[in-house]
Amino acid sequence: MKVLLLLLLSPLQGVEGSSQLQEDFRFCGDRNQTQESFILYQHGPATISIQNTAQALIIKRPFLPSRRNSYYQYLLPPALGRYRFCLYWFKANRTLRLAYGKQSFLLGGDLSSSIPLSKERQRTEKSSTFLFNVSYITKGGKNTSLDSAPEYFFPASAENMPVWEQEVEEQMTTLDHLIAQPPVPAAGATEQQLLRRKLLELEQTLAKVELEGQNQTFGTATVRATVLRLQPAPDPQPLAFASQREEGAEVHGFAVELPSSLFAAAEEREEVVEHRVLLLDINSQSMFQDENSSQVLGDRVVGISLVDKVVANLSEPMVLTFFHEQLLGNVTPLCVFWQEGTTAGAVPSSPSASSGSWASSGCATTAGSRQTECSCNHLTYFAVLMVSSPEITYTHRDSLSIISYVGCLISALASICTILFLYFRSKQRDQITSMHIHMNLLGAIFLLDLTFLISEHLATSSQAICRAGGAFLHFSLLSCLTWMAIEGYNLYRLVIEVFNAYQDHFLLKLCLLGWGLPFACVALIFLTSWTNYGSFSIPIHGSLPAKSSSATICWLTNPLLHKVVNLGFFSLVFLFNSVMLGAMVREIARQNKRGHKLKHLLALCGLSVLLGIPWALIFFSFTSGAFRLASLYVFTIINSLQGFLIFLWYWTMVLQARKAPDPQSSSDSVKLQPNSSHLG
Repeated sequence: MKVLLLLLLSPLQGVEGSSQLQEDFRFCGDRNQTQESFILYQHGPATISIQNTAQALIIKRPFLPSRRNSYYQYLLPPALGRYRFCLYWFKANRTLRLAYGKQSFLLGGDLSSSIPLSKERQRTEKSSTFLFNVSYITKGGKNTSLDSAPEYFFPASAENMPVWEQEVEEQMTTLDHLIAQPPVPAAGATEQQLLRRKLLELEQTLAKVELEGQNQTFGTATVRATVLRLQPAPDPQPLAFASQREEGAEVHGFAVELPSSLFAAAEEREEVVEHRVLLLDINSQSMFQDENSSQVLGDRVVGISLVDKVVANLSEPMVLTFFHEQLLGNVTPLCVFWQEGTTAGAVPSSPSASSGSWASSGCATTAGSRQTECSCNHLTYFAVLMVSSPEITYTHRDSLSIISYVGCLISALASICTILFLYFRSKQRDQITSMHIHMNLLGAIFLLDLTFLISEHLATSSQAICRAGGAFLHFSLLSCLTWMAIEGYNLYRLVIEVFNAYQDHFLLKLCLLGWGLPFACVALIFLTSWTNYGSFSIPIHGSLPAKSSSATICWLTNPLLHKVVNLGFFSLVFLFNSVMLGAMVREIARQNKRGHKLKHLLALCGLSVLLGIPWALIFFSFTSGAFRLASLYVFTIINSLQGFLIFLWYWTMVLQARKAPDPQSSSDSVKLQPNSSHLG
């Protein structure tokens, strides 16, 4: 017996390399078949060997021996004679294929064609016979001829030694232990990068692990992995897989359907390549935390990949379905995938890479009552984000947008007209303060309407322009609220204080308060962090998955500041003006001229618009369902037309004064109390 120690595998590329040969190693020879015989594929500790006997062609390789069998057996053609055979090794997917005459065998993979080995055959396979015309060739090397011998040995290189199940379990146990450790406050992104690096190492190990069958599942704790092995076929079929059902969990399980086009051979020479699919089921979001602290449904992340192949832009989508409990009414599921972040040329998944983020491009979401279906055109790590649902569909969004734009345009024009009329009207000493307060409020409303009209267009400009636009929109809103509070105070003085004493520089003080306070607030927020202003997205959800999107404006980007500054400030203004209005209504009700009470009460109801009382409808946005949608429509209609409604109220008061039959009635039509100053 002649033993040849050869280096089997070169460091060049595998099956998909640019070399003319597709296999990384080929061993060929002639065999005289003198009796019925078979192929015996056995476990070999650290070598690949080819041995010939009269009863069998014995091939050994360091694969994982089955717990049931330590060999695979395949019948050879019954016809006797001389056969040419070749053994092919494909390094990319660790596949051995034997071509014997006109037959082809995928050794260890095609279990359906293997048969039991009888004890009688095991006893008679010691009579060795010679092989003839033997040669071998490695990828990129020369075809080398060998002398005739009954057995040949080829040591496997270290990088191609098989990976056993125990190694996979050890890596998964280590990863589970790292995930279970309490987070270190200062570690942050570094801890996530360590976990994702360990996850990448696990993927590389799973790509090489020896399987006992076509499919095998590893792990029982936080991380579970399933390896699916598909044999080449001229007409590939879709691959379907479903995880085990888990009752009591927020996510009961998932199902995957991969399209047949994913496994189609690009060329005929690839038909021998085995496909290996990795499915990683991770019950923890600890290694997939983005800067927004997005909430993943059930902390469930599913990774899908094809070994040694990056899958993107699929012609047919991959479908991943999550089965879960009934979702809350105020959240909407959104299918997303993990996108590694990089900085300064860092390689994704490396320790120097920045924290990644969830993205939804290339994925469509179909939401059901107890399942969410994700259709994506690529493979990676997927999850379902729980997005706070504004319960606004595309239809309502378009309607509300039209109402807002038309209303703000009308309001802005009406505000300008009213300001001009007030400015050129004859001014009396007791009217001048009220008229200037009206003009400043209308000016703030005009700025708010104008800035809102262009805000969505500014969002498509540069970041600097968008931040400036967001800051000015915020300033206009706060100015509008401040001047509404000033209106409330001034009307209280007109109605309650019978003798209105003249105050030096009173109007100047009001202007400093009305414009200065909002400016100081916006300046403080901007100087604290200029990123507090910028592009702000409002989720919009449609009935079709492709229509799940968002509307973007330039606005305050910090949700906490929005709640504290805007809602907090408006709440104070609303409470203050409500008290002022209540005091005025009470005072009007006490007047002796009972015939004019109704006119005065109607005037005060009109003044509620001037005081911004309808803005309180914003509080109903915290509700849900049809009531919330109705309140949004009413809020949008009334407040987008605020300048126009003030315009109508003012001219109604003026016309009532002109048509009044007597001077006292005329005075009462334009005054909130006898002997008080005009409202304007």
